[in-house]
Amino acid sequence: MFRGEDIKQLIPQRYPMMMVDEFEEQEEQHATTALTVRVDNIFVLPSGEFLESGLLEHIAQSCSALAGYQARQRGDTKPPVGMIVEIKNFQCNRRPLAGEKIETDISFTFSFGNMTLAHGTTRIGEENIAEVEMKIFIQ
Repeated sequence: MFRGEDIKQLIPQRYPMMMVDEFEEQEEQHATTALTVRVDNIFVLPSGEFLESGLLEHIAQSCSALAGYQARQRGDTKPPVGMIVEIKNFQCNRRPLAGEKIETDISFTFSFGNMTLAHGTTRIGEENIAEVEMKIFIQ
């Protein structure tokens, strides 16, 4: 498991854009990540709600963390840089609030060359709050 500063070994993002606090590989193409939503997060509204765009960024960075973990397993020393190419079937059931811990399950469902299809489901406890499919280009 990677936590706190160790996450920097897996993703290229840095404060204030780091949206992953914890990473745990489950299988070769699957991982679970977490983020505790803080009031100073750039995606948190004055009301304390975490925006949908923040959820998407968290899920994308969760994909990045899995790609970074896979790169480390191959012996690479720097995390790969990627970008979202397509977002499909995004569903947000509710916005997290500052202070809540969100957990995301990421699965890489298909890869061809530098393109990877991913599926992410985010929850708070047992409540599923968001789900999305992403196509990601990884350099």
